[in-house]
Amino acid sequence: MAVGRFLGVGLACAILHNVVMIAGDLAGWHYVASSFVSLVVVTVFGYLLHSRWTFPGAERSRTSFVRYAVTVSANLPLSLAGLYVLVDLFGLPVPIAAPIVTVVLFAFNFTANRWALRVRES
Repeated sequence: MAVGRFLGVGLACAILHNVVMIAGDLAGWHYVASSFVSLVVVTVFGYLLHSRWTFPGAERSRTSFVRYAVTVSANLPLSLAGLYVLVDLFGLPVPIAAPIVTVVLFAFNFTANRWALRVRES
């Protein structure tokens, strides 16, 4: 099932992101630099797993990678925008707002990844 595989790859990407961030910190990098390194590493890792395992038969091309990379890159501003709306405009506490944004981004990411990694026409 694609949703279960999507969750598995998402968890693997989250762990890899944290490994990159912690390693960068131990190396003395600023978290912004580590974030950009993580974005590149996790984007490539996630694309390879999603295009081969989550969505078998997906189109694997430069175009689908660019679509996927744009989708992944959209997460940071979408997350910040969602938190701004829920916390600053609606007054929800972060412990409630953050999980809501996570669920909304999960739905966005699953749909966007299905678009980015379209199944090849037979």
